[in-house]
Amino acid sequence: MRSLLYTLLFLSSPIFLWAQSEEAGVRQAINYYIEGTSYNKPELIRKAFHEELELFLDGKEPGTLRLVPAAEYIGYFEKGEYGKFTGRIGHILSVETWGNIAMAKAEILVPSRKIQFIDMFILKKLQGKWKIMSKTANSQATNQEGKQVLFVLSNAKAYGQSDLPNGNSFMEIVEAYDTYLEAGYHVDFVSPEGGAVPIRYVNAVGEVGKKYFYDQDLQYALETTYRPDEIQALDYQAIYYVGGGAAMYGVPENKNIQKIAMQIYEEGGGVVSSVCHGTAGIVNLKTKEGKYLVDGKRVSGYPEAYENKEAEYFKQFPFLIQKTIEKRGGSFHVAPRNNAHTEVDGRLITGQNNLSSRNVALKVIETLQKSEAN
Repeated sequence: MRSLLYTLLFLSSPIFLWAQSEEAGVRQAINYYIEGTSYNKPELIRKAFHEELELFLDGKEPGTLRLVPAAEYIGYFEKGEYGKFTGRIGHILSVETWGNIAMAKAEILVPSRKIQFIDMFILKKLQGKWKIMSKTANSQATNQEGKQVLFVLSNAKAYGQSDLPNGNSFMEIVEAYDTYLEAGYHVDFVSPEGGAVPIRYVNAVGEVGKKYFYDQDLQYALETTYRPDEIQALDYQAIYYVGGGAAMYGVPENKNIQKIAMQIYEEGGGVVSSVCHGTAGIVNLKTKEGKYLVDGKRVSGYPEAYENKEAEYFKQFPFLIQKTIEKRGGSFHVAPRNNAHTEVDGRLITGQNNLSSRNVALKVIETLQKSEAN
């Protein structure tokens, strides 16, 4: 994933930090547009738009064009009840900046109409502020209903204090990601520090690996993961801790991510899930009563019995997953090495290895559907 590697190499450079700052300004302008159109707040749309903007929209007849001035478009939202949700759910999919110009892409869902819009924006920085200069859009039918899953990734680039390269498992990301997208879910990514995360175990041979190896929207999402303080926990129906050796570092001890997970689980009635070394992320989760989440539950993950105990990477582990789960009252279950295995214990769903990633996602979806039916 070339763009991911490029970002990681220049993460600390002045050029990257400048670009990051400019991107934040672009994102703010797009978010003004999203919030303004989602909640009938015309003043926010004005903040986002240049006053001379024209929107290039589809005409009434197929293949025709309709030009809408900014003032006319904003007028649509002045007619509605201020602050009332319009049914539009927006997500920024990508941003690219070049000096004082930028291009951005956003997804706008209208679940009640089963429509997905893809909006494309051209922006320019004028007098220190980014403004949308032009917008066009395309619509298509969708099965998305506005449901969301939060993937947890690690920023750890090495095993502990060693120089051994570390990262998040590409296949454990994309197998689950593909499953959720097919089921109509939106996926967001969070990491302890936010921003770009290291990716390992890339496999572009299989169908799903090939599908997402060059996927620009996924690449952008992995380069711009959210910080925990940017997440509204109750926006998500489930949380998924991705594996890879990096999952052992930074995530398990992060109090803010723990809080997000338990809000999803206890306040939102959602699902906590993990796969492989991602199960390290759930060992410290506690209920409001102070009881470990895994206490009395069946759990799976990557056991220390399948690790190379003589290897330097293993000697760097801050704790052992199976031993810690069992110490905290959970019962740990796995299949023979290199076999898929998933444990479902209520709203806690865990998988043994990368081969279990898709099934973990399917079980999460099934559990959420049953919960809705009840």
